[in-house]
Order: sequence, then structure tokens, then C-alpha cells
Amino acid sequence: MSRPHVGTPATVELTRLCIGYSTHLYEHDASVRSFGHEAAAALGLRRDEVYKTLIAMVDQSMVVAVIPVSAKLDMKALASACGGRRAELADPAAAQRATGYVVGGISPIGQKRALPTVIDEEVVLLEKVYVSGGRRGLDLGLRPDDLITATGATLAAIARNDDS
Repeated sequence: MSRPHVGTPATVELTRLCIGYSTHLYEHDASVRSFGHEAAAALGLRRDEVYKTLIAMVDQSMVVAVIPVSAKLDMKALASACGGRRAELADPAAAQRATGYVVGGISPIGQKRALPTVIDEEVVLLEKVYVSGGRRGLDLGLRPDDLITATGATLAAIARNDDS
């Protein structure tokens, strides 16, 4: 299967690891701030199949949390999963510096600095999961096991239902 050439650190890393993936491009609307919801709608996917990448601080350490766009991050659960006491979202500028990606295009794969990663445990219920490919308007589809391998992630119940 041929795919458009899209070179980001995420696609380079997946290729290096010999992990198969699909690319899904869409036109990003600069006025939209709910990047994951935009991706799901633009690609015609369910919001529980598209996962967002959030950078958080657990105590004094930066970590990556990957959860469905249909959910909110449970900060207490993330802290617990990381063996910490308190979690909060990282400053966006610090997240961009640490990952090498722009907010709204932060991929859990191929980050500039390897950070501990926790993926919501329900990802294993999916045949395919979609995550940012490293820029706004690009998602990558891959098997959940491959996402776990590519990120070195642990699994934990870190998502809670979003009532919005």
C-alpha cells in the first residue's frame, strides 16, 4: 500500500522500528482549538478511536499522557500511575521544547526527548488507534500494541468521561 510521503519524527521513528502505520491528512482550521475533535470529525472517525497526546508534570517530572479525545485526563490517576503525588498539565511552551512538536501536533511517537508515557488502558480494546503524526492536520493509524511498543508506554486507567 502506498502512502503520501509525510516526513515527521513520528513517521521516521515508526519506519525505523519497522512498525506499519497509515497516514491520514486533513485540512487544519487555524481557528479550531480542539485539535483531537477536529481530527476525528475531518477523518470521519469515532472520538474514542482518536487519541490526544497531553504533556503533564507529575511532581517535578514531565510525562506524556495519551487518552481518547472523547475523554478528560484524570490527573490523580496519572499521578498514581507514575508513582507521584500530584499532576497538572505542563506549560505549552515547555511541552513544545521537550517534544519538538507544536501544540495541536504533539505526537506520542518520535519526541525530541524520550519522556515516560502512559496510555489509557482501554486502547487495547481497539483494532486501530489514531494519534497525531507530528503536525496539525496529520494523524497516524496503527495497532494499539504497536503504539505501546513505539512509545515504551505503560497502560493505566487515566481517562475519565468528558461530559461535554
